[in-house]
Amino acid sequence: MASISDPYTVPYRRLVAVCGGPGEVELVEFYDCLGGAMWSRHHYRKSPLVRMVRCIGPTMRYLLREGQVDLPLEGSRFPAGISGVARSDGQVAVTYVGLGGGGVGAAGSRAAASGIARAQADPCGGGRRAGATVWLPERKRVLIGIDDTDTPEEGATWTLAHRIGRAVENDDDVYLSHTIVQLFPVRFRTKNCVAVVLEFASGEPEALAARVRSLLEEHTLSGETGMAVFTGFDPGALLPFAGAVKRGEVDRRAIDRVRETEGLSVHLDGRGLIGAIAAIPFYTRYEEALELCSGSG
Repeated sequence: MASISDPYTVPYRRLVAVCGGPGEVELVEFYDCLGGAMWSRHHYRKSPLVRMVRCIGPTMRYLLREGQVDLPLEGSRFPAGISGVARSDGQVAVTYVGLGGGGVGAAGSRAAASGIARAQADPCGGGRRAGATVWLPERKRVLIGIDDTDTPEEGATWTLAHRIGRAVENDDDVYLSHTIVQLFPVRFRTKNCVAVVLEFASGEPEALAARVRSLLEEHTLSGETGMAVFTGFDPGALLPFAGAVKRGEVDRRAIDRVRETEGLSVHLDGRGLIGAIAAIPFYTRYEEALELCSGSG
């Protein structure tokens, strides 16, 4: 007969803090129970410290502001939330609080997640109010654009990129997302004309990029592979260039206008570099990324 060792705790798989400049904190929760994660999303977004929340694949992402608040919790109406966010000494302290089952999620489930430096949690269960503070290492967002790895005879960029993402991830470099980006179908495409952007939360961005490049060089089937890396919280400065690449064929000289963008570096300089850079700002923007544009309109 099956047994359950701890029937009233559902540990989160991992918690990750992605940070940029002042006021730029994204909490990424890898959940195990979709229903619990959706319940949290519904209630946690009522906290004044939560600017926005999105469900991206197996993660719930909270864009946070720093501060400490006393949440007026009320059963059913506002039973749980995030009450504290503080950055210090390379760590982000996130405080959760909840009532009843919300307290179990806030205390037991979050404090038992992997990826945390340390945690302090209240006893939880029943109808009690309970909370926890978890300390997460600050990590940087690293976006790696890849294009042109296949030939008309074999290969597929989206599969190779994902396999590389899985191969290089570790405790310091967490693989967060994979986005396929539809580009304008130029005449020299293999078939579908898509690029890929991989997203990581990284403690060592340069070492991570070097590992990705090494595997890409080893396994690409093309002599025109492009790889670009953006390290930073928001790659929005690249959107005008990316939009042009989705709408029509772009001359390689256009790269010169974005090459000096803060946070952007070029690692493989083949013809695919155009698509690699263009993919970067579409990370997790799946509907826009997959839209096929037929021209400049």
